[in-house]
Amino acid sequence: MKAYLPAGEIVNTHGIRGAVRVLPWADSPDFLLGFSTVYIDGAPMAVESASVQKTCVLLKLRGIDSVEQAQALRGKTIEIARSDAVLPEGTFFIDDLLGMAVFDQTGAEIGKVRDVLQMPKHDVYVVRGEKEYLIPAVPAFIKQIDGESRAITAEIIEGMATDAD
Repeated sequence: MKAYLPAGEIVNTHGIRGAVRVLPWADSPDFLLGFSTVYIDGAPMAVESASVQKTCVLLKLRGIDSVEQAQALRGKTIEIARSDAVLPEGTFFIDDLLGMAVFDQTGAEIGKVRDVLQMPKHDVYVVRGEKEYLIPAVPAFIKQIDGESRAITAEIIEGMATDAD
């Protein structure tokens, strides 16, 4: 497993004192408020303050004290240390789902998770094997996720297979 996980993108500056606006890649922007250190290009950056504004997180990072310094960070990815993150039971980082084997209700492997589409209501797992499947990440279809064995059991119904090869 990777030691650091991508958590959002710096999309703009905020104010004149070096704060940045981060578009988080989490279920809720509040998730990023719990970190005292984030990483940019592998370098640790101390968080002086963090707050949520609509769908973004406003971060003030130690050592970034001007709008010019903040502007230089635009487009960069914010990462978090995996060891600093605590997830609720039964939830997984998207990064951990990628590459997991997916089995149908008969136990046959249908492919591996290649992408996770984040839709407004729920995520959709893109699974590729002999065919490509789009599987809604809801209990009706995702029956079990075993993080240790890196396996997902899913109920596959007609219409989940796409025409893509």
